[in-house]
Amino acid sequence: MQKGNALKEGNLINTLFSIAWPIIMANILQTAYQLIDTFWLGRLGANAVAAVSISFPILFLVLSLGAGLTLAGTVIVSQYKGAKDQKMIDFSASQTVLIVFLVSILLAVLGYFSASPLMNLVGAGPEILDDSVTYFKVSSWGFVFLFMFFVFQSLMRGIGNVLLPMYIVFGTVILNLILDPLFIFGYGSIEGYGIAGAAIASVITQGISALVGILILFRGKHGIKIRLKHMWPQFIWVKRMVELGIPASLEQSSRAAAMTVMVMLVTSFGSEVVAAYGIGARILSLVIVPALGMAIATTTLVGQQVGAGNIKGAEKIGDLSVKIAFFGLTGIGLLLFVFAEHLTAFFVPNDPQVIKDGARFIRIMAPSFGLLGVQQVLNGLFNGTRFTQASMLISVFSLWMVRFPLAFVLSQRTDLAFEGIWWAFPLSNFVAALVAYIYYKTGHWKLRTLRHRGDWMSTGIG
Repeated sequence: MQKGNALKEGNLINTLFSIAWPIIMANILQTAYQLIDTFWLGRLGANAVAAVSISFPILFLVLSLGAGLTLAGTVIVSQYKGAKDQKMIDFSASQTVLIVFLVSILLAVLGYFSASPLMNLVGAGPEILDDSVTYFKVSSWGFVFLFMFFVFQSLMRGIGNVLLPMYIVFGTVILNLILDPLFIFGYGSIEGYGIAGAAIASVITQGISALVGILILFRGKHGIKIRLKHMWPQFIWVKRMVELGIPASLEQSSRAAAMTVMVMLVTSFGSEVVAAYGIGARILSLVIVPALGMAIATTTLVGQQVGAGNIKGAEKIGDLSVKIAFFGLTGIGLLLFVFAEHLTAFFVPNDPQVIKDGARFIRIMAPSFGLLGVQQVLNGLFNGTRFTQASMLISVFSLWMVRFPLAFVLSQRTDLAFEGIWWAFPLSNFVAALVAYIYYKTGHWKLRTLRHRGDWMSTGIG
């Protein structure tokens, strides 16, 4: 196996970055969907940004319920890639596509019909309620397309083919950049739809990317070939996939739910603070992209090493990923600290109070980004060894037992007011990184992997 050989030859950094940088670029481009929306909607005013900001955590929550299954596909495919079992790579991919497709349809329907009560639940004010509901309803129709492209990405990443998804994302984001102002403001005979226009533009481009991705998988010329005859659910395989995917889904959904609860805290301070939080959260979503890219690359390479029976190689990848994530993201955090006010003003140029509050949020978070990176890459390592439960428990602990209680106490019981919410982010990042690193160094994950690897690979089922 090429990646395994590269690791044995000592080219760990080159190997890791060859996987990570296209993933990072693809994730940056995908994040650009939200950033482009925020940029153009900011020209409509702070209420438009607030309407999208308040619906974003709910959108992320719904998406995350199915996203864990795509991660399961990455892990399973990467391990069969390490074992050089092409037949099981194709079968696993076919089953993953089917299950994710069914889940995406269910979530799209639920999302559309629950839009209004959900927006009321998170505390959308009367000035933004209608717009937030409209944005959420239109975005819900894109769930199927998003999930289909996500599963394509995940499967390609599992076998190490990371460039192709990046190229597709790049093309669709460029298209979204054109369609966004067109559908928001209109042009000539084309009617503008305001906030709904941003969602319409995203759904169109998501549909194109999904269609291209699924066609590539059916053609089978890029390392994976899915087949309709393999898309009848196999109970034992689905059970194994769910065992991997549910903890990953719970991890991501707990993160999204925590974001939603944070928004409920923020809304009590008014639309300007909601807008500032929305901008800061989007900057955070952009900054977390390198961490997630390193985490996914770690998952892929660790999975391939586990499939090949090389546990020491998996540990070497983990050690290197931790160092790169910590120092790299700390550097990015320092840059964002310096330019925080300029970044906030870029999104909402005509509201001094939003600029001030948003910049403060960024500056409080920024120094802890390296710690965030450490937690993410270690979660990636645990996922690559099929120990998705560890990632879930670390995330749930840091978000629900540290971040939210701190945010509530500091914002409601101290003079910090809404800035108490800001401070909960770096403090929880520190605790999460510390817990993940201590557990990693205990070595329990290695013993667990050695104990169960034979069962995973000998059954012939993902």
